[in-house]
Amino acid sequence: MDRKLLSGNEAIARGAYEAGVKVCSAYPGTPSTEIFENLPQYKDSLYCEWAPNEKVATEVAYGASIAGVRSLCAMKHVGVNVAADPIFTAAYNGVNGGFVIVSADDPSMHSSQNEQDNRYYAKAAKIPMIEPSDSQECKDFLKAAYEISEQFDLPVLFRTVTRVDHSKSIVTLGERTEHVAPPYARNTRKYISSPANAYRNHPKVEENLNKLREYGKTCPLNRVEMNGTKIGVVTASIAYYYAKDAFPEDTSFLKLGLTNPLPIDLIRDFASKVDELYVVEELEGFMEEQMHAAGIACKGKELIGNMYELNPQIVKERVFGVKPEITDVGVTAVSRPPALCPGCPHRGFFYTMSKHKNFVIAGDIGCYTLGGSAPLNALDSVVCMGGGFTVAMGMAKAFEAEGVTDKKVFGVLGDSTFFHSGMTGAAEIVYNNGNLIPVVLDNSITGMTGHQDNPGTGFNLRGEIAEKIRIEDVLRGYGYKNVIIVDPQDLKAMEQAVQDAMNSTERAAIIVRRPCLLIKRIKHDIGKCTVDTTKCIGCKKCIGVGCPAILVENKKAKIDHNQCVGCTVCAQVCPMGAISREEK
Repeated sequence: MDRKLLSGNEAIARGAYEAGVKVCSAYPGTPSTEIFENLPQYKDSLYCEWAPNEKVATEVAYGASIAGVRSLCAMKHVGVNVAADPIFTAAYNGVNGGFVIVSADDPSMHSSQNEQDNRYYAKAAKIPMIEPSDSQECKDFLKAAYEISEQFDLPVLFRTVTRVDHSKSIVTLGERTEHVAPPYARNTRKYISSPANAYRNHPKVEENLNKLREYGKTCPLNRVEMNGTKIGVVTASIAYYYAKDAFPEDTSFLKLGLTNPLPIDLIRDFASKVDELYVVEELEGFMEEQMHAAGIACKGKELIGNMYELNPQIVKERVFGVKPEITDVGVTAVSRPPALCPGCPHRGFFYTMSKHKNFVIAGDIGCYTLGGSAPLNALDSVVCMGGGFTVAMGMAKAFEAEGVTDKKVFGVLGDSTFFHSGMTGAAEIVYNNGNLIPVVLDNSITGMTGHQDNPGTGFNLRGEIAEKIRIEDVLRGYGYKNVIIVDPQDLKAMEQAVQDAMNSTERAAIIVRRPCLLIKRIKHDIGKCTVDTTKCIGCKKCIGVGCPAILVENKKAKIDHNQCVGCTVCAQVCPMGAISREEK
């Protein structure tokens, strides 16, 4: 049999292929993104797409399930917040073809604004939850998830975490098993979510959950590893491997793959066979709370805590008090805060905005979140996808209510975020007469998650040419009479655009447009800047643009040619004309 080294995300994509999945929809979000980046290789067998947001992705996948085929949607953990509406309703309605929702959680917030524990979503939505621990389980458990979904007539939440998604291990591949969709038959009683139908569907959900609890007692995704009777550990997901490393060799384990509904009877039986029981799980005490409520004595969160991701050393130290040996190598690591890339088109915009101390700027989720970092310091808030416009709206209305007249409010988000959840905010500003200027930073790609296409790029996930939706057309359609489009690397034009928008007698919006330099299909005009040290006075104004290619050496500015791309933003801010672009 063929064996490959795969990440968890690659294995999930393979599992979808082997399970006979036909329709897949997602919005990119770390740590889930690579699942769908690995699906186009199977495009002869399945359809896959980037959707504008997670709610749309869920609805597309669920619609395919209603039509009878197996379907998949995937998102990072905060994306489930966006998708919650159809997920909860799908639980009441049930499925036709198997329907699986991947929630990729991010303990320690490596690339996220919070570390919410999405296991509680499964409990609240009353749907089964499956948690793999490694790449082989990612593939195998996903295939099992479709069988469970169809057997119990419920969507399945397939929860992973960053370390499972991005770690690699050997996976034994299988063949694709085609799932044949039943002939479509209209079923309004099942799929029209009117109050009367929902009222009748709720008891069915509870009945299915009770059947799942029975199934959990003998489910092959849950397994007991008896090595001794002194210590037992109940665990799941990546925490299983942490616990295996941290606990003594004679420790027994109950490793759970199906974690909602939690198999309490199986846990109680396991607990009766050991003298002392521990629960090892990342983030909240999801399993421990239910075990305590069932009267099962165990130790867990009082030792391990409920913040940030674990590792074997942390578990060993917190449970057994064994501190890891640390060797001082005598080297202090240099602090490297995240920064916008050299030549990033967002830099000119944020530098321009940073010069105006009376500007209040609500930001959003994307590369441009870094506009709030030193030395630019040009953001006042970052909340969630789409919040750049709507949070700004709330701030503007608050200033109006308080009679504050010395502040000018801007709402900022990117092109992908505009299509994700910014359009409703743009409508909100027009409809409710918001005194602010919306700004779309259009770098022609979904940058932060690794360059995925979106409705404004002209391409889809499968690499096909797609209809390109023009942001300016959308804004004009909403009623923005004055849509100003500007190249942010021309600082004079950027400043003029801001002033024109503020002085406009008609409702204005700004589109800051320049493609990301990392887009491979675009031929960029890349060069190098250089410093004339005879002109440089060491004022460090060029440092203020926050470009990693600029440094100070012997009290003079210096350009690192390994990083510089010749964008000339630094040259435009130099008061002495000491920086220029080299001729090719």
